Amino acid sequence: MHFSVWFLLVVLWVAESVESCPDVCKCSRKSGPEKSEVTCHRTGLLDFPSDLPADAWILKLGENGITDLKADVLRSTPKIESVNLERNIIESIHPQAFSGAKQLMLLNLYSNHITSLPPRGFQDLLNLRFLMLGQNKIGVLKAEMFAGLKNLSDLDLPLNALTSLPSNAFKPLTALKVLDLSMNLIQRMSPKAFNGLRQLMFLNLDNNSLKTVPPGAFKPLQSLEMLVLDNNLLSSLRPSSLDGLDNLQELYLRKNNLEHLPPDVFRNMPKLSQLALSGNRLKTVDGNMFTHMPNLKKLHIHDNPWRCDCNLSSLVQWMGQTKATLSPRTALKCLSPPELQNKSVASLKVDQLLCRA
Repeated sequence: MHFSVWFLLVVLWVAESVESCPDVCKCSRKSGPEKSEVTCHRTGLLDFPSDLPADAWILKLGENGITDLKADVLRSTPKIESVNLERNIIESIHPQAFSGAKQLMLLNLYSNHITSLPPRGFQDLLNLRFLMLGQNKIGVLKAEMFAGLKNLSDLDLPLNALTSLPSNAFKPLTALKVLDLSMNLIQRMSPKAFNGLRQLMFLNLDNNSLKTVPPGAFKPLQSLEMLVLDNNLLSSLRPSSLDGLDNLQELYLRKNNLEHLPPDVFRNMPKLSQLALSGNRLKTVDGNMFTHMPNLKKLHIHDNPWRCDCNLSSLVQWMGQTKATLSPRTALKCLSPPELQNKSVASLKVDQLLCRA
């Protein structure tokens, strides 16, 4: 090919690639395999840009005024791997909005005005690993919303309007490792809410309104290593509520309304290394329950109204023998009887723990 013709083609190709970048955005091309990073962060966009370079692989659209996602918004960018749409005002998502984006690995929709997810709206995203939906207004979950997301590993749904978790809500997410449902309004969960999540390792239910955990609700979670139930309204726990958590290593139950724990409530958690029960209403517990936790390294039980009588003797004995790190010992104090009020539990001797007839 003649040099001048070749030069002209190169110029035209460069011109075309420059023209295909939206006016308010910046497009930078990565050397090697042709990939463009498109940055339109905080540029006043009101609509999803249509003139994106075909080789776009990262798209940054955060902090704009985009209100909806129409059909096929990513159809012209088959190589797209990451899309950030956080802090827009998106209210609706067309069921075919993400059609054709089979290479997409990260989709960030954090802090929008989304009230519901379209059925099967993510079904083309076969390679999606991270889906961020926090701080929206999503009130209902259905399994069909997550159809096709067989490789999703991280689903973030904090700060939404969820009040319940229905049966099979997450069943298509067979590869999910992390599920964050914190700071919702969840009052109820179906015993089958977590069906299918056999690979889940971290579940966060912090800051919800759960009063009970149905028997067997966590049974499908055979790989779970960390469970956070802090800041709920749990007043009791039964052994059946925690069935199936054989691999659990960390359990957080801080700031609930727990008044009593059955001696065998943690019986099937041989790997448990951290247990947090601070900020509840516990007056006494059977210390023998902790002797069946050979791997227990940290136990937090302060900020409870401990009644230091003979019923607490097994706990005091265990505390004197264990190598586990306890709550700040200075924070672990008796509330009653009056003669032992504010006394450090760790400093007590068993013969000080009396029960009056």
